[in-house]
Amino acid sequence: MDAINAALRNNNFGNGADGGQRPGARSGTRGGRGGARSTANRDGTDGGANRYGGGGGGMYSSSSLGAPSYNKDFQILDDFFQHYDIQTDDGEKIKPYWELLKKVADRRLKVIPVHLDDITQFVMAKGDIAAAGLPDRIQSNTMHYIELMENCIDQILPQNEYQIVDDADPIDVLRMYRSASQRSTQTSTQRQEPDTMDVDTQQLGGDQPPAVTPLNAASDNALPRLLTRRYELIVIPAAEKPTIPLRQVRANLIGKLLRVRGIVTRVTEVKPLLVVATYNCDSCGLEAYQEVTQRTFMPMLQCPSSKCKLSRQPGKLNFQTRGSKFVKFQELKLQELAAEVPIGHVPRTVTVYLMGERTRTCTPGDIITVDGVFLPTPNQGFKAMRSGQLVSDTYIHAMSVSQEKKSFSEYIQNAAATSERVAEFWRTTDEPYKVLAASIAPEIFGMEDVKKALLLQMVGGVTRNLEDGMRIRGDINVCLMGDPGVAKSQLLKHISTIAPRAVYTSGKGSSGVGLTAAVLRDPNTKEFVLEGGSLVMADMGICCIDEFDKMEESDRTAIHEVMEQQTISIAKAGITTTLNARTSILAAANPAWGRYNPRKTPAENINLPAALLSRFDLMFLLLDEPDSLKDRQLAEHITHVHRFDSHPSLGFNALSAEFIRDYVATAKMKHPSVPRELRDFIVSAYVGMRHIGRSGGASADPFGGAGGGVDHEDFGFTTARTLLAILRLSQALAR
Repeated sequence: MDAINAALRNNNFGNGADGGQRPGARSGTRGGRGGARSTANRDGTDGGANRYGGGGGGMYSSSSLGAPSYNKDFQILDDFFQHYDIQTDDGEKIKPYWELLKKVADRRLKVIPVHLDDITQFVMAKGDIAAAGLPDRIQSNTMHYIELMENCIDQILPQNEYQIVDDADPIDVLRMYRSASQRSTQTSTQRQEPDTMDVDTQQLGGDQPPAVTPLNAASDNALPRLLTRRYELIVIPAAEKPTIPLRQVRANLIGKLLRVRGIVTRVTEVKPLLVVATYNCDSCGLEAYQEVTQRTFMPMLQCPSSKCKLSRQPGKLNFQTRGSKFVKFQELKLQELAAEVPIGHVPRTVTVYLMGERTRTCTPGDIITVDGVFLPTPNQGFKAMRSGQLVSDTYIHAMSVSQEKKSFSEYIQNAAATSERVAEFWRTTDEPYKVLAASIAPEIFGMEDVKKALLLQMVGGVTRNLEDGMRIRGDINVCLMGDPGVAKSQLLKHISTIAPRAVYTSGKGSSGVGLTAAVLRDPNTKEFVLEGGSLVMADMGICCIDEFDKMEESDRTAIHEVMEQQTISIAKAGITTTLNARTSILAAANPAWGRYNPRKTPAENINLPAALLSRFDLMFLLLDEPDSLKDRQLAEHITHVHRFDSHPSLGFNALSAEFIRDYVATAKMKHPSVPRELRDFIVSAYVGMRHIGRSGGASADPFGGAGGGVDHEDFGFTTARTLLAILRLSQALAR
């Protein structure tokens, strides 16, 4: 602790000698311009400003305002990293964070996650009233406390001697080069020059030149801390911290740690982001460093050494790529979920920056939860001159990214409890198939067969992945064709709420690009990037398309590949790739003339191309025919719903949407196959259907009698897709 206290007195972390900051001094930057100018903090930090541009929730740290003492917080964090322990199941006490630091020192770990729950538990055990507010202070001024924790870890991290290996990083190369230079110039007086002082003791402020260090520095402390750190420190908020809707992320949350949830619409390529630039003078041999705190920076052009300044021919600084430090950088667009968007409003979108090991953690269409710091992006260049830096863009500096449950198979959290509930349901229910189907949208009258088909669609068949790479889909596609007012759209809406991952869209307002994928130019890199459409976002789920008949023919053909191969092939703007769209299509459409015309053939009423019809496993004609008995039952059902805000009695308790999801997820764990004794029967039935279809008999019409005794010539045909549809439905029913 003596060494740490000495380091605290030297660094002082922006505080005065009395532990409080100078009156009126700020630990952050003014107007959200953090990173553009260095503040007067003696440790070289930006006082809470974001390392990559933008303010970090800077606060007035003066004793008159009752601000916390960073010296005391530093000591608490030092004690936390070294002495926080937990008890294992075997009764043994371990120090998890000290073990993490050992792994970092041994280069076996790159990320140090700090959980606020652990800090809360540690300070509560200490019983210090002043320390009890440390978790809240970290959450309110996260970027500054991250810098504080990194400085603490730099003091206590074990320093081991490493040998240069094949995968040596820039620090190894610089250490070896500095050691050789130190031995050769040990008696030189160059170290006494003012321009060769340690980077940690330089005071930068205003527009002074960036920190520089000599080539023959005596220790690793001469290297910038950002260059010597081989780890990334992230702060994880409390587990019970609620998720903030994107629509409620506002200016009062800038600089604070928050948790948001949304769907990824765009992901850029992973690019190297410069953090520390290293230069070498070809005249005097000076080694200079420049910490990059923004997305753009001005490289150093002149050597800052006194020798080059006095010389008539100053040396030229050469950028050393091998000695500079880069981090992985990726940008994504996070859009609020459709269920959180008010009717008539446009979905909100926020930019998320992923760095280091958090890159490549999600793809377009994933529903993710992001823990990060909400920060502003300062305007730069001509944009700053035009706006005067009064209005800034914002982004979320991600700390952690976790994917939501993507499909039914990943939905179950407690498999044992779910299996017990499903088994209890089977024991106490005589007709589980009928009860499950009737529990789908019980407010909608009738349509028992349609609801059973929708239940089978959620369960789906078994997807076959063959050894040669061929994939036979198991997802079931359903089309509801019928007259207006038969609750087709309501069924689609209800299915989109039951399925864990479902997207609802309207055919009239959807284009082929909106359904598949769009190629857009990224505003930062000026490169073309892919933005997934509805079918990509519904991967491993259900895509509900309403008003399917009102789509343009060119847009409708865009989903042909999705319905059979379940992929989207893109060849636009030099981008040639294939996206996954493993989704079931649930479409609703009206007949050609708005209502079904019994005087026309079914083919004329449906008015869809044969290539599209053959891709639907099930197709229903929902006709609104006058029937006094059914009309009375329907009217009584509707009036009951409007009067009591609930559906009439079904003879049993309707199952909840959560139980239906659990049941479907359990059913998807089964993998039935066609038995040998049933194979011959299926083959014979298929051959018979093909023969009837070729002869043109009226019985070949799968909708025979649907139009009130309509008996027209055959409009349908039986293909191999029909056989596959029968197998998929049989597997779903067996599940």
